[in-house]
Amino acid sequence: MADLTLTIDGGTVTVPEGSTILDAVRSVGGDLPTLCHGPTLEPANVCRVCMVEVEGAGALVPSCSRVVDEGMVVHTDTDRARHSRTVVMELLASSADLERVDDRFSAWMEDHGADPARFTGATIEGRPAKVHDDLYVRDYARCILCYRCVDACGEQHQNTFAITVAGRGFDAHISTEFDVALPDSACVYCGNCIAVCPTGALEGKIAWDMKEAGTWDIDRQEVTRTVCSYCGVGCNLDIHTQEGAIVDVTSPEDHDVTLGNLCIKGRFGWSFVVSVDE
Repeated sequence: MADLTLTIDGGTVTVPEGSTILDAVRSVGGDLPTLCHGPTLEPANVCRVCMVEVEGAGALVPSCSRVVDEGMVVHTDTDRARHSRTVVMELLASSADLERVDDRFSAWMEDHGADPARFTGATIEGRPAKVHDDLYVRDYARCILCYRCVDACGEQHQNTFAITVAGRGFDAHISTEFDVALPDSACVYCGNCIAVCPTGALEGKIAWDMKEAGTWDIDRQEVTRTVCSYCGVGCNLDIHTQEGAIVDVTSPEDHDVTLGNLCIKGRFGWSFVVSVDE
């Protein structure tokens, strides 16, 4: 593919054809806030926290999906772009519990001077987590409707289509068909929705329990790369251990076999190792 040259905040950047503005920004060591963007998924364009200004465009554009053009001039730090990102972050943080989003979000909020308290009337309260089994938890009070779980469950990865978005406005939520319990749905418990969730709304049961109890400590965890032994596909596993106990299993997003995905055996087939049952 040909290389394209564009200007970002006054600097010249050259990237391969087909790259997005976000790719271009990151190629020179920069970054932009984003929550719905997943490296293994097509851009969903729903969180709207990565908006930038492009000369000649009437409206702000999402950097995660806008493909660059030759000679494009992009401004990421204008008052207009920053104001848009600030308000969106305030709205998201006022309507969902985002304390489990990684530290980058807090840094973005601080950098933009975002104040979610301005929109406290939209806060979702009293929505209990759904715990239907010992594999994972659906804590939708943390959900920002980024669609990443829906896309991972659907045609982009698993093709199970067990979940979708139901309702409208403040009633919109991720749901199974007819809002049935997860064991009664089409879910195959691959957990690939967990792998792409950016907020902790979907999380492994052991990790969720530990975080609720305050015992989860990523600084004390070790990650060991291995190969799943359940079949011959060759999926890579990252085994997360804390104080000698397995607390989570993930797969590397850049692995050409899995792209971060696993089946129920690979993601949850280790739980017997830490079982407390006699």
